[in-house]
Amino acid sequence: MNHPTQQSVPQLPADYQEILKRIDDELRAFIESKGYPQNLSDAIAYATLGGGKRIRPALAWYTSIACGGTGIDAVQSAIAVELIHAFSLVHDDLPAMDDDDLRRGRPTLHIHTNQAMAILAGDAMLSLAYESLIDNSDPTRATKLIRELANGTRAMIVGQVYDTLGGFAEGISQEECLELIHTNKTGALLCTACRMGAISSNASPEQLEIVTQYAHAIGLQFQIVDDLLDIEGTTHAVGKTLGKDEAAGKLTYPSVIGVEQARAASDQLGIDAQNLLDQLAKNHSRGPELIKSLRLIGTMLTSRNS
Repeated sequence: MNHPTQQSVPQLPADYQEILKRIDDELRAFIESKGYPQNLSDAIAYATLGGGKRIRPALAWYTSIACGGTGIDAVQSAIAVELIHAFSLVHDDLPAMDDDDLRRGRPTLHIHTNQAMAILAGDAMLSLAYESLIDNSDPTRATKLIRELANGTRAMIVGQVYDTLGGFAEGISQEECLELIHTNKTGALLCTACRMGAISSNASPEQLEIVTQYAHAIGLQFQIVDDLLDIEGTTHAVGKTLGKDEAAGKLTYPSVIGVEQARAASDQLGIDAQNLLDQLAKNHSRGPELIKSLRLIGTMLTSRNS
């Protein structure tokens, strides 16, 4: 299996760029419709529309399809989860947090503008995420989606606190601390994206449970690959400053269990995720076709270089 430092080009769903363009167009129109001062609108657009892999909105879209939906029914969910993700990155990059000056190969928002604008733009994106779900044509579904987003956002912030400020219960191991950080900080929002996509398609309780297990697997795998890239990747490929976690003494999978064990854990999580997709496919006559894009996303997470 390919590992993140190898120069492989993972295959993506054939319509991946088309789908991301559609989501970006919807997101751009949504931001512009709010009548913000131009400098604030520009700052939000810079943070949300400036490249990146768009894993979370893609997961919302393709999970909808995997559960028998259209993908289009998850557009609002895709917008909402990307706004939360972008808000978290903008605040994470600030001097009081990770103090980063590079994100997605460009200056971070507080470098591009200033710290005050970065804080305010992040605040605005948090609000916009919930606004994007309110207009759902089904009020019951909208309530479920808002609850999912709130749960994921809360967990993400808890994970960030653990990662930055500590606060763990006494007596737990470094590996338990690490899993607690990343299940919340990274995994929660990835899981939220998948669950919101499933809910948008009116998935059955059984489908939603399988999707949740799948999302937990890829969420943890995503962070392990990130940790490996932080020590083995290149700044040019990854698009952000590398080696900062190690320099700051943060817990990472390579530092706690070693590089080879981290790779093995990533590979196993990828296998677990693919097996769960096989289970999901059994729930629909066109199952293998419907899960195809999610399967490709999982492969990309295993072998990505950025």
